[in-house]
Amino acid sequence: QVQLVESGGGLVQPGGSLRLSCAASGSAFSLYSMGWYRQVPGKQRDLVATITTGDSTFYVDSVKGRFTISRDNAKNTVYLQMNNLKLEDTAVYYCHAAHRVSPQYNYWGQGTQVTVSS
Repeated sequence: QVQLVESGGGLVQPGGSLRLSCAASGSAFSLYSMGWYRQVPGKQRDLVATITTGDSTFYVDSVKGRFTISRDNAKNTVYLQMNNLKLEDTAVYYCHAAHRVSPQYNYWGQGTQVTVSS
């Protein structure tokens, strides 16, 4: 069992930056691939970025060059550095963990709101 707690969301102006954190507790964090997803009301939850246990990363096109995902296994934490934020980045951001060998064991955090507004 893994518990995930996101933090770092808030209100920011277009062009600004935020860093989201997701702290994990429970089973061995280093065995989980981690991801960030986002969701706006009335729409499906969409992938933003992922990082594997080997630190390979993936980004959706809309955030490439602006967002950076990273992990610190010593702190059981995954981060999402978001720069040059745009209005369309407004969403609830969710952290996700999937076991690298048995992905049926996967977990979600409760989400953190990011609002980009002038």
